[in-house]
Amino acid sequence: MLAAMPDQRTVLTTGVNSGIGLATVVELARRGHRSVGSVRSTAKARQVHEAAREADVEVETVLLDVTDAAACKRVIEQVRPEVLVNNAGFSSTGAIEDVEDREARLAMETMVFAPMRLARLAIPHMRERGWGRIVNVSSIYGRTTTPLTGWYQASKHALEALSDALRVEVASSGIGVVLVEPGGFRTGIWDSAQSEIDRFDGSRYGTAYRRSMQGVRLTGPLMGRPETVARVIAGAIAARRPPARRLVGYDAQAVMMYDRVMPTGLRDRLTRIALGL
Repeated sequence: MLAAMPDQRTVLTTGVNSGIGLATVVELARRGHRSVGSVRSTAKARQVHEAAREADVEVETVLLDVTDAAACKRVIEQVRPEVLVNNAGFSSTGAIEDVEDREARLAMETMVFAPMRLARLAIPHMRERGWGRIVNVSSIYGRTTTPLTGWYQASKHALEALSDALRVEVASSGIGVVLVEPGGFRTGIWDSAQSEIDRFDGSRYGTAYRRSMQGVRLTGPLMGRPETVARVIAGAIAARRPPARRLVGYDAQAVMMYDRVMPTGLRDRLTRIALGL
């Protein structure tokens, strides 16, 4: 049985310079935790500290490239987190035919191998205390798949499978593993998607890319604020019996319903018509 959590824990959140990560590190500090966030540069660390000052909370930062195994080990030994929030990631946009091996490997290294490496390193410290939480920030794309972002979705599908296995493996040690699956929220990931698409000038999928980004621009005003996801993450940490997964956002709920009721062949056909594929 998972024990109740005292008021304050040491929480390490990765990728906190903006979006969901920044909202999370601030929200956790606001709730009284020792909130530590990883960034990849001192410039980004300054941005985090400025946001913390504006929110009137105290946040610590550590420099970490999550793809660097030695750096991951150093940071875990330095922070010794009781809670790990694996949030670091990036948009990986591109048709399978357009994405080269190096980019695909980077997506998997950043969003699959890194969170599992950090979890593996943190678990012994959590086990010593008889309590721990690992929150893996996935996506609605961890449950469904659409064209043009296949490698991003592959990383999230893999993260979900590994999280499901890990959750059962460490439960007897008092460690809870939670998947948080946001839909569309206002973060810099959408700007990154546009810049990535610009690299594929001349691709046979040009029409599909343009239509996809048109859809993003149209739905942008309807996207939620990252603080909503941050509150879900904080709630999962505090829960006596944390949920295995939490969908966040009305669009995520709608996508799951659509996938359940729509036959695959018809769904594929509608997607092809919408994107011109």
